[in-house]
Amino acid sequence: MEWQPNEESLKTLATCLKDSLSGFNKTAQKQAEIMLVQAKSSPDINNYLAYIFSSQAPPQDLAFPVTEWHLVRAAAAVMLKNNIKSNFKQISESGLALIKLAVPLGLQDKHSQIRNYAGNIATELISRGGLYSWPELLPELLRMLANENGQMSPEAQEGAMAAMAKICEDNTKLLEREHNGQRPLNFLLPKFIEATKSPLPKVRTQALTAINVFTPRKSQAMLNSIDDLLQHLFYLSEDPIADIRRQVCRAFVRLVDTRPDKLLPHIGGLVDYIIKQQKSDDEELACEAAEFWLSVGEHDNLWQALQPYVEQIIPVLLQCMVYSPEDIGMLGGASDDEDEEDREEDLKPQFAKKNLKRNLNSEASADQAQNGNAFEKLATMDTEVEEGEVDADDGDENPDERWTLRKCSAAALDVFANDFGGPVFTSILPYLQTNLKHEDWPPREAAVLALGAVAEGCMDVVIPHLPELIPYLISLLEDPEPVVRQITCWTLGRYSAWAANLQDPVQKNTFFMPLMDGILRKMLDKNKKVQEAGASAMANLTEKAGKHLEPFCGPIIQQYVQCFSRYKDKNRWILYDCVQTLAEQVGPVLARPELSNQLMPALIARWQTLPDQSRELFPLLECLSFVAMALGDAFSPYAEPIFARCVNIIHQNLEQLIAATNNPGFDQPDKDFLVTSLDLLSAIIQALDDEKSVKLVSNSQPAFFELLGFCMDDPTDEVQQSAYALVGDCAKYCFEQLRPSLPSMIPILLRRLDLDNILDEEIDSGFGVVNNACWSAGEIAVQYKDEMVIYVPEMFQRLVDIVGNPRVPRGVLENAAIALGRLGINNPEVLAPQLREWAEDFLSAMEEIDPSEEKATAFLGFSRVVAQNPEAIETSLQSFFSAIARYRDLKLQTPVKTELHNVFQNVLNIYRQLIPTFDEFILQMTPQDQALLKAHYAI
Repeated sequence: MEWQPNEESLKTLATCLKDSLSGFNKTAQKQAEIMLVQAKSSPDINNYLAYIFSSQAPPQDLAFPVTEWHLVRAAAAVMLKNNIKSNFKQISESGLALIKLAVPLGLQDKHSQIRNYAGNIATELISRGGLYSWPELLPELLRMLANENGQMSPEAQEGAMAAMAKICEDNTKLLEREHNGQRPLNFLLPKFIEATKSPLPKVRTQALTAINVFTPRKSQAMLNSIDDLLQHLFYLSEDPIADIRRQVCRAFVRLVDTRPDKLLPHIGGLVDYIIKQQKSDDEELACEAAEFWLSVGEHDNLWQALQPYVEQIIPVLLQCMVYSPEDIGMLGGASDDEDEEDREEDLKPQFAKKNLKRNLNSEASADQAQNGNAFEKLATMDTEVEEGEVDADDGDENPDERWTLRKCSAAALDVFANDFGGPVFTSILPYLQTNLKHEDWPPREAAVLALGAVAEGCMDVVIPHLPELIPYLISLLEDPEPVVRQITCWTLGRYSAWAANLQDPVQKNTFFMPLMDGILRKMLDKNKKVQEAGASAMANLTEKAGKHLEPFCGPIIQQYVQCFSRYKDKNRWILYDCVQTLAEQVGPVLARPELSNQLMPALIARWQTLPDQSRELFPLLECLSFVAMALGDAFSPYAEPIFARCVNIIHQNLEQLIAATNNPGFDQPDKDFLVTSLDLLSAIIQALDDEKSVKLVSNSQPAFFELLGFCMDDPTDEVQQSAYALVGDCAKYCFEQLRPSLPSMIPILLRRLDLDNILDEEIDSGFGVVNNACWSAGEIAVQYKDEMVIYVPEMFQRLVDIVGNPRVPRGVLENAAIALGRLGINNPEVLAPQLREWAEDFLSAMEEIDPSEEKATAFLGFSRVVAQNPEAIETSLQSFFSAIARYRDLKLQTPVKTELHNVFQNVLNIYRQLIPTFDEFILQMTPQDQALLKAHYAI
């Protein structure tokens, strides 16, 4: 029998939903919320919600006000989506069937909000059950969109296309994959392209939105459809609807990487089009258009095509870099606001940096360098607010806090400066001469921004002007307008490398000292945004000046301590970055008592003030990690309470995680508490003398290694990454305390070395975990010796798989190779039989690694394996001999150096006996390698 609602229950639920939205009667609202929580336990609750949500008007016998019915339906839809999200497995088949009947009705609703909710519910069902758990959905949506019999309303077509756009966004890879011999995208993409011809603007917009999910991906479906898509994009480029032109611009931006060859013949027309859109009064459209310059300018094979048009483009960029009247209105803030407390919503989420051990991956290094880019778009957390739902953000946020046309244009100018160099500065010089001293602050501020934007790319041609420009910029630090002082700090930071590296003492006193002094003074400006800019500029200056700052650490620390006493929450987070950057650059200099005795009390005061739940602990813990490494054993007086508290924070968060896993109503802990605590424990163990590290670990309660084992198995990559770094440090500095836990830890580690767990992922974030797991495996292999033997076969196979896989980043290959070599130190006979399969990959991975104890011990183990099976590396023998000839490490401790030398000599002796034409073989090496080999070994 078909399900039917009970009239009284329906009325009660509808009333509760209405009251839950009441902002006027708080008592009724609270009571309604309690009743709705209780209603979730009813087996029919989702049936009622689906019924209410899909009913365009209240049932006649319900006697419910029509004017309030829409709000009730919206509340029902939100509750239904959340129930599907949190309790999908508890929904019966009949309940799911009823929801699936309600969704198409909602997609055809006259209210756009209800159509959006219907799309959200469909997406949530697919997300929880999988695309093929509802095989009728996509055909039904396509049928509604096509409107072949002319019976579908415009609302139905819009709802269907919007739902498909959501489904594409959430199921991108699934739609590209083959299923029962078919790839859904092969069928869907042509339909979407056809839908861009719809007479309904919303359908055209959503069709382009869906297409743009796939434009940056090189799927076969996209490659097959590219010509057809381009024709439609050129046609839609003049569409009167700004949202459609915005999607067109987005498509062009994404196609830059997918098929630059298809765009190249049209580059002249595209330049004209993008310039026209960038001049639009629609900020979002203009910003989307400006992204095109960034995308093309950063594309290796396309940026040269813009050269003939640079003089057309740059004036537009400069024009767009001036604050608009609307932006000026939203900037707000009194000039002297340093005493005002920060609002909680102004504190943006901060994520812990990745703790990569032996990070030799150039890609990762470049990624870290990008973090300093002033124009970088900050990733935002998923707030779980979807289209159609209520979002408290009204779009009026401060322009300094969001990605704007102004920032995008400045970033494009930066890219052009790096691409084309001097001619860019030549083209903006008249603009700078006109506006740097403009009496109105917006043009003056934009000129300072432009000067900063070209700093890196045009430095050579700007340098002759800097003796005049730097003093003027320093004078602008006292500009009456805070926004000018703010951007001046940033621009001076961009030129700080030039000033820091001046060799002439007179020039250094004339330019560097006043520049540094000016930035330090602005760190104590009475305006909080200027303080923030000053602190960021100082961190930038510190990174670029490096060891040049050592003589000035006293006044710098004094200023930082004053900042700690005056800063509010937001700027204090940036101040931590200043301190850790200084610690990173000057290192042991900070251990001088006159410096550490000033700095540490300021940091410890914050440490003692903050509760364990404070998000400010993230930057503070990270900062203390760098300070501990800089101070070394001088960190000892502070280590014990900090170590114990970090362990306790990990314990608390793991308990909260277990509670949340067992009870979906509990909040999940923020994993950055785990990440930053683990990283600080690593830093302390590395910094202190071994005996003190051992004592801290031994005295740790609750059980240190039991907690570490949980972190190794955490589902979050960042937690695992930091956990494996700590495991490796414990293996290195306090192995005897780690030893009893290894039988439970190594099986977890081996699972993390399985590439099958990450190679199918679209984003290879798991490689950071594999990197640190390899490093820790190598450290354990050196220390565990004979007891390692039961784990060697599986670990050996995992490491061989990694070093032989071309998809693995270079840095991870190198760490895996080191671990593989170290595995052979104590177990060469296990690795020797398969030496032929992995020797070449090992030698290739080791080639670019700088000399170190890790590299030495890896070669030590590899050489012992070779001695067991010397015939196996016949094809790689010349590479091995070259590696022996070129290996030098003047800093290595004598015992390891001597042992490695002896093992290399032993291998050479084996081959002298084995190869009858040994001397002729040596002559095949390069003259330089021959000379090195003869100089250091008896051959």
